[in-house]
Amino acid sequence: MLDAIEKTLKYTEKNSDYSEVRIENSENNKIIFKNGNVEIVDSTRTIGLCIRILKNGSLGAAFTNDFNSSKIKKTVNNAIKMANSSGKNLKKPTTLSKESVNKENYEVKEKIKLKNVTLEDKIKELVELDKDIVSTKLDIPARFFEFSDEIREKYYINSDGSFIHTKIPRVGIEYLISLVSNGSSQQRMFQLGGTGGWEVFKNWNLNERIISETKTLSNVLKAKKSPKGIFDVVLSPELIGIASHESCGHPCEADRILGREAAQAGESFITKQMLGKRIGSEIVNLVDDPTLKSSYGFYLYDDEGVEANRRFLIKEGIINTFLHNRETASEFGVKSNASSRSSNWSYEPIVRMANTFVLPGNHNFDELIDVKKGVYIKSYMEWNIDDKRFNQRYVGLEAYLITNGKIGSLIKRPVIELTTPILWHSIDAVGKDLDFTAGTCGKSEPMQGVPVWFGGPHVRLKNIRLG
Repeated sequence: MLDAIEKTLKYTEKNSDYSEVRIENSENNKIIFKNGNVEIVDSTRTIGLCIRILKNGSLGAAFTNDFNSSKIKKTVNNAIKMANSSGKNLKKPTTLSKESVNKENYEVKEKIKLKNVTLEDKIKELVELDKDIVSTKLDIPARFFEFSDEIREKYYINSDGSFIHTKIPRVGIEYLISLVSNGSSQQRMFQLGGTGGWEVFKNWNLNERIISETKTLSNVLKAKKSPKGIFDVVLSPELIGIASHESCGHPCEADRILGREAAQAGESFITKQMLGKRIGSEIVNLVDDPTLKSSYGFYLYDDEGVEANRRFLIKEGIINTFLHNRETASEFGVKSNASSRSSNWSYEPIVRMANTFVLPGNHNFDELIDVKKGVYIKSYMEWNIDDKRFNQRYVGLEAYLITNGKIGSLIKRPVIELTTPILWHSIDAVGKDLDFTAGTCGKSEPMQGVPVWFGGPHVRLKNIRLG
């Protein structure tokens, strides 16, 4: 890999104004387990390289998993042809922001190496989880688990002089439980993920979590219908997390703002002119931070060799910055903030989130629920948001009435429909706690899915209409 990347870059430098090469070697395992049976066991290894060149103001990219010298030269020539072809249709030349030269070699350590845990042992864990659900004696016709782990090694080099080697192991699981009672049904879908070895999976204590959530589904089906009207609403980290990702992270992606994603993953209601404008109350601070240790979206350098940092998307209620790669950063006249990611070697890197969340505040939970009439939404069963990330809808799963500062009875499926500015302006109290949910964020065409976290503390919204 090391020899190939250096030879490839040397060849590209003769034929471009700027060039970069990224080689990825990924070892992946996947187990799909449904209703007590193993449906799929998939163990793969993929290796390949991405070449990007900038020539005469046009970017070209090409990919190969054949490391034969003649094939690599052909791939470089394809990237050059791509740049020459697209350059004929450009209204203005493509430029990249000037960035520091970085040289780094880092690896996320595994306390329990994934390679030392057999597929049989991983399947056994899923079997036990399924038995725990069945042990509740409830009618659960659909029980689904998708486990995955990977060890991804990358070499990145560019003609500016950067050279970065990384090795990151990740573990994830997604599960779905569907419960039926008295002719009604209720589902729960959830995802967990993190970086590290097998210890990541063991630390989730999934057996206890699965039993608790299964019993909660049963109780939700017995709950009374959600009231309608104006309420103070307390949202859990799970709820404010998905809202942070969908209604702040995505609309702050600079390629969306510039219109590149309009026909693919959507647009953004935010414009360049809204930078520095108020979007929420002064206690709202929302960041995207790839450097969180153990996080599912962890990285220290992006796929353009730029060093990662914490990005303040909203600072004290003000739109503070956008997510940039080197191309959009140049367009805006700023530095890249290391938001360039690709899902694997066969895709170009584009502007992406990592770990998007609201920063904690000063209130404990009892202070947040200290309202006369309110609702606490602990988990959700549905979310919807429009292509511009402006109008949105959330349907609660586990939710409770609040009366005179006390948590009361379960209610069924409270619905919140509001705009992004109303959401962030309505926050009047932010909790001290902090928690995260994992996700696989989809974007671009062909679709690229990348691992992310989203979360925050408990927060309170004032005077929200429940449908």
